[in-house]
Amino acid sequence: QVQLVESGGGWVQAGGSLRLSCVASGSISSINAMGWYRQAPGKQRELVATITSGGRSNYADSVKGRFTISRDNAKNTVYLQMNSLKAEDTDIYYCHTEGRTYGGVWTDYWGQGTQVTVSS
Repeated sequence: QVQLVESGGGWVQAGGSLRLSCVASGSISSINAMGWYRQAPGKQRELVATITSGGRSNYADSVKGRFTISRDNAKNTVYLQMNSLKAEDTDIYYCHTEGRTYGGVWTDYWGQGTQVTVSS
C-alpha cells in the first residue's frame, strides 16, 4: 500500500504564497508521475500540475506562471509552490501519484486533501 500525506495548506491573503508538500510512503516499489489536483464543493476535481519522474511538468492554464511543481525522487516527495494567489485558487488540494508496491500493479493513489483559502 502507498500512502500520500499532504501538508502546507492554510489561509493567505490574495497576492500571497503557499507551498504544499506531499510525501509518499509505504511499500513503494516505483512511483510514476506525481501531481496536484483541486476540487471545490460540488465541482469536479481538476488538474493543477503534474510532474514526471524525469522532471517534465504540465500545468493548468489558470496557474501557469504562478505555480511551480517540483519533486525530490529520493524522498518520494512532490511540492507545489503557489505564488500570486487569487481568491479563485481557494479549494481543497489533493496529491496524486501512480505507484506500485513490491509485487503489485500500478495503482492510482490520492492524499486526504489540504485546504487552501485565499482571502481577497
